[in-house]
Amino acid sequence: MPGHVILSHGSDTGPDATKVSVLAKVAESMGWTTERPDYREDDQRGHAGSIEPRLARLHQRMVACAKPPVLVGSSMGAFISGLASLEAPVAGLFLLAAPALIPGSDLAFDVRLDVPTLMIHGWHDEVCPLDEIYEFAGRRELPLLILDDDHRLSAHMDAISRQFGFFLESLA
Repeated sequence: MPGHVILSHGSDTGPDATKVSVLAKVAESMGWTTERPDYREDDQRGHAGSIEPRLARLHQRMVACAKPPVLVGSSMGAFISGLASLEAPVAGLFLLAAPALIPGSDLAFDVRLDVPTLMIHGWHDEVCPLDEIYEFAGRRELPLLILDDDHRLSAHMDAISRQFGFFLESLA
Protein backbone atom coordinates (compact mmCIF):
# COMPACT_ATOMS: atom_id res chain seq x y z
CA MET A 1 0.00 0.00 0.00
CA PRO A 2 1.60 3.29 -1.11
CA GLY A 3 0.09 5.51 1.61
CA HIS A 4 -2.80 7.75 2.60
CA VAL A 5 -4.06 10.99 1.06
CA ILE A 6 -6.20 13.57 2.87
CA LEU A 7 -8.00 15.89 0.45
CA SER A 8 -9.35 19.20 1.79
CA HIS A 9 -12.06 21.04 -0.12
CA GLY A 10 -12.36 24.79 -0.49
CA SER A 11 -14.82 27.14 1.19
CA ASP A 12 -18.44 27.04 0.07
CA THR A 13 -18.02 23.51 -1.31
CA GLY A 14 -17.88 20.13 0.38
CA PRO A 15 -16.12 16.76 0.40
CA ASP A 16 -17.82 15.85 -2.90
CA ALA A 17 -16.44 18.93 -4.69
CA THR A 18 -15.11 18.28 -8.19
CA LYS A 19 -11.37 18.75 -7.66
CA VAL A 20 -11.03 16.70 -4.47
CA SER A 21 -13.34 14.00 -5.86
CA VAL A 22 -11.40 13.65 -9.12
CA LEU A 23 -8.05 13.61 -7.32
CA ALA A 24 -9.30 11.05 -4.78
CA LYS A 25 -10.17 8.74 -7.69
CA VAL A 26 -6.68 9.20 -9.15
CA ALA A 27 -5.06 8.29 -5.82
CA GLU A 28 -7.35 5.31 -5.26
CA SER A 29 -6.66 3.99 -8.77
CA MET A 30 -2.97 3.97 -7.82
CA GLY A 31 -3.56 2.01 -4.59
CA TRP A 32 -3.56 4.92 -2.14
CA THR A 33 -6.24 5.22 0.52
CA THR A 34 -8.06 8.53 0.72
CA GLU A 35 -10.33 10.58 2.92
CA ARG A 36 -12.08 13.90 2.46
CA PRO A 37 -12.90 15.67 5.73
CA ASP A 38 -16.11 17.69 5.74
CA TYR A 39 -15.40 21.31 6.69
CA ARG A 40 -18.84 22.73 5.86
CA GLU A 41 -19.74 23.24 9.52
CA ASP A 42 -16.44 25.10 10.09
CA ASP A 43 -17.02 27.24 7.00
CA GLN A 44 -20.19 28.69 8.53
CA ARG A 45 -17.86 30.78 10.72
CA GLY A 46 -16.64 32.76 7.69
CA HIS A 47 -13.28 32.56 5.98
CA ALA A 48 -11.07 33.82 8.82
CA GLY A 49 -13.21 32.14 11.49
CA SER A 50 -12.99 28.75 9.81
CA ILE A 51 -9.19 28.49 9.82
CA GLU A 52 -8.64 27.27 13.38
CA PRO A 53 -11.47 24.70 13.40
CA ARG A 54 -10.41 23.43 9.97
CA LEU A 55 -6.81 23.12 11.18
CA ALA A 56 -7.94 21.22 14.27
CA ARG A 57 -10.08 18.84 12.19
CA LEU A 58 -7.25 18.20 9.69
CA HIS A 59 -4.63 17.76 12.41
CA GLN A 60 -6.87 15.19 14.11
CA ARG A 61 -7.05 13.21 10.85
CA MET A 62 -3.28 13.51 10.28
CA VAL A 63 -2.26 12.16 13.67
CA ALA A 64 -4.67 9.23 13.24
CA CYS A 65 -2.65 8.06 10.22
CA ALA A 66 -0.19 5.18 10.62
CA LYS A 67 2.41 7.13 8.61
CA PRO A 68 2.64 10.71 7.35
CA PRO A 69 -0.13 11.39 4.80
CA VAL A 70 -0.05 13.34 1.56
CA LEU A 71 -2.13 16.49 1.94
CA VAL A 72 -4.11 17.79 -1.03
CA GLY A 73 -6.03 21.02 -0.83
CA SER A 74 -7.98 23.41 -3.00
CA SER A 75 -8.21 27.11 -2.12
CA MET A 76 -8.99 27.29 1.64
CA GLY A 77 -8.18 23.56 1.71
CA ALA A 78 -4.72 24.37 0.31
CA PHE A 79 -4.26 27.15 2.86
CA ILE A 80 -4.98 24.87 5.82
CA SER A 81 -3.05 21.93 4.33
CA GLY A 82 0.05 24.10 4.13
CA LEU A 83 -0.35 25.32 7.70
CA ALA A 84 -1.14 21.81 8.98
CA SER A 85 2.13 20.57 7.46
CA LEU A 86 3.92 22.75 10.01
CA GLU A 87 2.21 20.89 12.88
CA ALA A 88 2.77 17.23 11.98
CA PRO A 89 4.84 15.23 9.48
CA VAL A 90 3.48 14.90 5.95
CA ALA A 91 4.69 12.89 2.95
CA GLY A 92 3.86 15.61 0.45
CA LEU A 93 1.74 18.65 -0.39
CA PHE A 94 -0.32 19.06 -3.57
CA LEU A 95 -1.92 22.51 -3.41
CA LEU A 96 -4.38 24.10 -5.82
CA ALA A 97 -5.33 27.80 -6.00
CA ALA A 98 -3.86 28.57 -2.59
CA PRO A 99 -4.46 31.99 -1.07
CA ALA A 100 -1.40 33.67 0.44
CA LEU A 101 -3.58 35.47 2.99
CA ILE A 102 -7.13 35.22 4.30
CA PRO A 103 -8.68 38.64 4.98
CA GLY A 104 -9.37 39.06 8.68
CA SER A 105 -6.81 36.46 9.76
CA ASP A 106 -3.37 37.08 11.23
CA LEU A 107 -2.13 33.79 9.76
CA ALA A 108 -0.20 33.83 6.49
CA PHE A 109 0.11 30.82 4.23
CA ASP A 110 3.16 28.67 4.85
CA VAL A 111 4.36 25.11 4.25
CA ARG A 112 6.85 22.65 5.67
CA LEU A 113 9.93 22.99 3.49
CA ASP A 114 11.39 19.51 3.86
CA VAL A 115 8.64 17.66 1.94
CA PRO A 116 7.82 17.36 -1.76
CA THR A 117 5.40 20.09 -2.76
CA LEU A 118 3.65 21.06 -5.97
CA MET A 119 1.51 24.17 -6.25
CA ILE A 120 -0.90 24.80 -9.13
CA HIS A 121 -2.55 28.13 -9.80
CA GLY A 122 -4.50 29.88 -12.56
CA TRP A 123 -3.22 32.92 -14.43
CA HIS A 124 -6.69 34.43 -14.15
CA ASP A 125 -7.52 33.51 -10.54
CA GLU A 126 -10.05 36.13 -9.50
CA VAL A 127 -10.21 34.95 -5.86
CA CYS A 128 -6.58 34.30 -4.89
CA PRO A 129 -4.26 36.67 -6.75
CA LEU A 130 -1.44 34.93 -8.60
CA ASP A 131 1.12 37.61 -7.68
CA GLU A 132 1.01 36.76 -3.98
CA ILE A 133 1.42 32.99 -4.39
CA TYR A 134 4.01 33.46 -7.15
CA GLU A 135 6.09 35.56 -4.76
CA PHE A 136 5.61 32.97 -1.98
CA ALA A 137 6.67 30.06 -4.23
CA GLY A 138 9.67 32.03 -5.50
CA ARG A 139 10.82 32.92 -2.00
CA ARG A 140 10.60 29.24 -0.96
CA GLU A 141 11.84 27.90 -4.34
CA LEU A 142 8.75 25.68 -4.65
CA PRO A 143 7.50 24.28 -7.94
CA LEU A 144 4.53 26.27 -9.21
CA LEU A 145 2.55 25.23 -12.28
CA ILE A 146 0.56 28.16 -13.68
CA LEU A 147 -2.33 27.30 -15.98
CA ASP A 148 -4.44 29.45 -18.32
CA ASP A 149 -7.46 29.16 -16.03
CA ASP A 150 -9.38 30.88 -13.26
CA HIS A 151 -9.76 30.03 -9.56
CA ARG A 152 -11.79 26.88 -10.19
CA LEU A 153 -9.13 25.41 -12.53
CA SER A 154 -11.99 23.45 -14.11
CA ALA A 155 -10.67 23.73 -17.67
CA HIS A 156 -7.56 21.78 -16.66
CA MET A 157 -8.76 18.90 -14.49
CA ASP A 158 -7.23 16.33 -16.88
CA ALA A 159 -3.82 18.03 -16.72
CA ILE A 160 -4.08 18.44 -12.95
CA SER A 161 -5.03 14.76 -12.59
CA ARG A 162 -1.97 13.73 -14.62
CA GLN A 163 0.28 15.98 -12.52
CA PHE A 164 -1.18 14.46 -9.36
CA GLY A 165 -0.51 10.96 -10.67
CA PHE A 166 3.12 11.91 -11.41
CA PHE A 167 3.39 13.49 -7.97
CA LEU A 168 2.12 10.36 -6.21
CA GLU A 169 4.41 8.15 -8.33
CA SER A 170 7.38 10.23 -7.18
CA LEU A 171 6.42 9.55 -3.54
CA ALA A 172 5.79 5.81 -3.84
